[in-house]
Amino acid sequence: MEDDVGDHGMKASRRGVLGMGAALGAGVALPRTAHAAELFPVIETAQGKLRGAQAGDVATFKGIRYAAPASGRNRFMPPQPVAKWAGVRDAFSYSDVSPQVPADRRSPYADLIMFDVQPGGPGEDCLALNLWSPNLSQQARVPVIVVLHGGGFYGGSGNSVGMDGEAMARFSKSVVISVTHRLGAFGFLHLAEAGGSDFASSGTVGMQDIVAALRWVRENVASFGGDPDRVLVYGQSGGGAKTSMLLAMPSAKGLIHRAGVMSGSALRAMPPEIATQRASALMKALELGPKDVRKLQDLPWLTVLKAQAGLEAAARAKGEAPGSFAPVVDGVAIPRHPFDPDAPEISADVPMIISTALDERAYRMMDFRMDEAGLLAFARQRAGAKAEEAIKLYRDEDAKSPPFLIAARMDSDLYFRRGAFAQTELKAKQGKAPVWSYLWTWPSPAYGGRFGAVHGIDVAPSLYSVRGGLNGPSASSLKMAERMASIWGAFAANGDPNNARIPQWAAYTQARRTTLILDDDTRVAENPRRQFRDFWAQNRAATPMAEG
Repeated sequence: MEDDVGDHGMKASRRGVLGMGAALGAGVALPRTAHAAELFPVIETAQGKLRGAQAGDVATFKGIRYAAPASGRNRFMPPQPVAKWAGVRDAFSYSDVSPQVPADRRSPYADLIMFDVQPGGPGEDCLALNLWSPNLSQQARVPVIVVLHGGGFYGGSGNSVGMDGEAMARFSKSVVISVTHRLGAFGFLHLAEAGGSDFASSGTVGMQDIVAALRWVRENVASFGGDPDRVLVYGQSGGGAKTSMLLAMPSAKGLIHRAGVMSGSALRAMPPEIATQRASALMKALELGPKDVRKLQDLPWLTVLKAQAGLEAAARAKGEAPGSFAPVVDGVAIPRHPFDPDAPEISADVPMIISTALDERAYRMMDFRMDEAGLLAFARQRAGAKAEEAIKLYRDEDAKSPPFLIAARMDSDLYFRRGAFAQTELKAKQGKAPVWSYLWTWPSPAYGGRFGAVHGIDVAPSLYSVRGGLNGPSASSLKMAERMASIWGAFAANGDPNNARIPQWAAYTQARRTTLILDDDTRVAENPRRQFRDFWAQNRAATPMAEG
């Protein structure tokens, strides 16, 4: 049986690999009649009964609390259990999102990604997840895909437009779950020095939230048709950094069976001494002394957030990601850096996919009118006396792209790919579970292609979506979405991303460095763009910038 895909004139067979390929778009006919029980299914969880909504052939449950509200005495504390309830709770609406500085839409990129749209609004009742299931039978045991949102450790939520999992649940025949957790000072304020043992792990509670969500998945996902023994956790940018952190957390062991890091390889967590300085700065901004830690729990969250915003103002004014608060090596929840000096042994058996996009840094650069003289000045800041050699290297690969994109590509190689390469090498060296590498080179069509293959370009396709401004609906973007979603769908199902929609893709090894190149001409290459990695290893003159 085949379904039309809206106005695109394309068809997708339901017999595709893993059963993928249900229609994307408006061409799916709805049933003429349906009973209330079918439209609003009720599922019993370990905490109580939930009522969701049946959207066509996918059931949706929004705002499922996996932990209690994080306000009052729960603020800066590990996530607390949800109290069981009697009767049936509706799961029709999103929860709060973690308090955060409102997104600024003034840059073209920010406007495209719609980070300003965070349904639910800010508040501390934010420890919740959203779930989409293609089959609510407990016998279904379909794969489970948990997606962690981007936005560094300071912004975003599982409620955002880009985290909607309905299309992916339908396409991959998987249960898809997005998670909302604490951010910024609310998730990562390290108070161990000032507050003592009661606050020993306050600098990691945002990560502990995610572990609590994964425990909820293990306990309850079978009731929604999911297989608790096939759980993929992945994310892009900040979501990838969170995935990296989880892989070094003892409390997450056994909850993750496959992991994906897209453009967010985090090798190190924040050292406790730096985290203590940041906490002291926040308390000083709030006019609190070192012994006033408990008073932090009594302040309105708006007051705490305003003080955090003041500490981050300089970074935001430069258009960079604020890095004031991030997961801390606290010796408790996070006992070590995630991928330094080596890959964590605790997750050695978890297969991974690690990736970057070609022009990542274009998302934070605004000099679209850069000329060749500007490019040379830019290259001198990065490569010093070897600037002209650097430009020639990039122009030999790409003679047509404007100077702005060449500059963005340089910084993408220097920072994003440097971390991703190190993480991939460490995982491959460990040798206990395979790791696959991909490079996304398909450029965004937005604004005439000015951003190239920019940061975030592969997020929507990973959830089989072309709704966002970076991708848009076209025959080419739909094909890329099919390829990308089939990779994650196959990986969730089998622990191996290979499927009929992509070329045979061997796991990465240190000897061959096999990489899937995702473009209109999707192909496999060995050690691609080696010349750039070698050049920057010898000529890197710049210091790293914050990413998120």
